[in-house]
Amino acid sequence: MALAWGPHRDRNPDVDVFSMKIPERLQPLVDDGLIDHVIRPLKSGKEAAIYVVSTGGEIRCAKIYKDTNKRGFRQAALYREGRSVRNSRRARAMESGTRYGRREQEDAWQSAEVRALYHLAEVGVRVPRPYCFLYGVLLMELIVDSDDNAAPRLADLNLTEPQAVAYHQTVMTEVARMLCAGMVHGDLSEYNILVDTAGPVIIDLPQTVDASANNNAAALFIRDVDHLAAYFGRFAPALLATDYGREIWALYKNGLLQPDTILTGRYSSADTLVDVGAVMREIDAAREEERLRRQRLNGS
Repeated sequence: MALAWGPHRDRNPDVDVFSMKIPERLQPLVDDGLIDHVIRPLKSGKEAAIYVVSTGGEIRCAKIYKDTNKRGFRQAALYREGRSVRNSRRARAMESGTRYGRREQEDAWQSAEVRALYHLAEVGVRVPRPYCFLYGVLLMELIVDSDDNAAPRLADLNLTEPQAVAYHQTVMTEVARMLCAGMVHGDLSEYNILVDTAGPVIIDLPQTVDASANNNAAALFIRDVDHLAAYFGRFAPALLATDYGREIWALYKNGLLQPDTILTGRYSSADTLVDVGAVMREIDAAREEERLRRQRLNGS
């Protein structure tokens, strides 16, 4: 679904604000004065529903996370590895799969994106700037194009070869900066990258993994980067011969990766850095084992 924010008038909530019924999940924020108007829905995806809202004279996004049983993302256990839970009672509940534990897991899943956005924005990665997270709703920056309409997804653009090369280089810089900050997106594609007047902006981060604590981090990072090479390679075939994923990960693994490191897209080693196929097969097996475990716990 294309991300279309609609006409320029959305940018001025005092002029011709669209009238719509306030979604139940947004009503507490309206009551508390954090949202002035709910202008209109933006999109509904597998993880969340997003609305365009006005607050304090600014237009922003309100992201409402969907309940676990309504979400399409079924690989949470894979991405949760390495995430610390300080409260031991919460940790035990999350492991047990009880109703309380599932609720705690959901809270942790949502909070992971909020923490990632704050941290990445602070270190200069191009992500939407978050403003607050309350009642399970994330208020964050609206990413717009030159006409103040919603910035399109990368997937919705027909790129020239020079554009593809430039955008690909920007995204490689951003994922390297994320890795310097200890994070791997884990599900990066042309569908969760927006493009504004300054270039690509990375979105959708609830599944972000800890690069040093998650055993799947290398495989997920390389998968993200290889997927993007394949996508941009449709417009700039020379990118298909690059190997930024292994280059960047090798620099990170050896303590040589910095936010301003010059990347070449070349990697060579006598030994393969990681057998992504083998790792992903192990991940699939672990995912199936987790599914069966939850079936047993739920008595189904």
